[in-house]
Amino acid sequence: MRFLRSIVPSLLLASSGIVEAASSWNVDEAIISVSGKGAAGTGFKDKLSDHVPLSNPVALGESDTLKIILTATEDGRAKRPHQAFLLLRDQDSGLETTIPFSMKESGKGKVDFTQKDLPVQLLTSSQPLRATLLLASFGSAQGFSNHVFNLDVQKDANTPAPKYEKPLRYGKLEEIHHIFKADPTSPPKIISIFFALAVLATIPVLLGSWAFLGANLSHLAKATSAAPVSHSLFFGSIVSMEGIFFLYYYNWSLFQMLPVAGVIGLVAFLSGSKALSEVQERRLAGDR
Repeated sequence: MRFLRSIVPSLLLASSGIVEAASSWNVDEAIISVSGKGAAGTGFKDKLSDHVPLSNPVALGESDTLKIILTATEDGRAKRPHQAFLLLRDQDSGLETTIPFSMKESGKGKVDFTQKDLPVQLLTSSQPLRATLLLASFGSAQGFSNHVFNLDVQKDANTPAPKYEKPLRYGKLEEIHHIFKADPTSPPKIISIFFALAVLATIPVLLGSWAFLGANLSHLAKATSAAPVSHSLFFGSIVSMEGIFFLYYYNWSLFQMLPVAGVIGLVAFLSGSKALSEVQERRLAGDR
């Protein structure tokens, strides 16, 4: 009696495991058909088996459409699986692609495709593609994965074979050698000579204006003796600034010219203030 009590739970557990392991997905009423573009009827139609593939490959022309209609079942009851795909595999390279079924809650599903829906790599296969039906879902039920037919992709002999274009991939590229623009050169000499002569032509005009306005050069000695440093630095800074502009035009860069011009400008400002103060003192004393 004790032996029966101990063995009954074990038998129940084992039987439940067997029932659980027997639960699986399957297909019912799976129909495959191939129709041509604009055809009145169906060019090919057959029933798919859940354990034996079709004996002959299914031909798919360039203008044909392949359609599969099926009913998915779990333990004999029609049910919608979580995943339903038709797997096409190239038997030469092993490349694969999946085409999803459109499934309903009743378990009925449909898939249709043409050659345009297939990758280029599969269109150039030398052997028929191996078609496998995949059904699976959540839970303990075993999925369905069986070879159901072979697909012969037929290409038109007058149509060039499709070419595979390598996709864009981000990664390390070849080293880029930058080619910078050449440094700016001086303008044409004729333009430089013209503007140089134009500047030199203003000197006689300046001297004539001083003579007309009554400039008194006799005060030069008095001014230099009263403030020799200020007048000398002021005049020298003006001449130096012109020399800086000439060097900048000839071969200096902007970063070479700016620091020197800043120092010369500061000297011109300080010495010019002193020189003008000396001139103001002479003017206030009535010395003109």
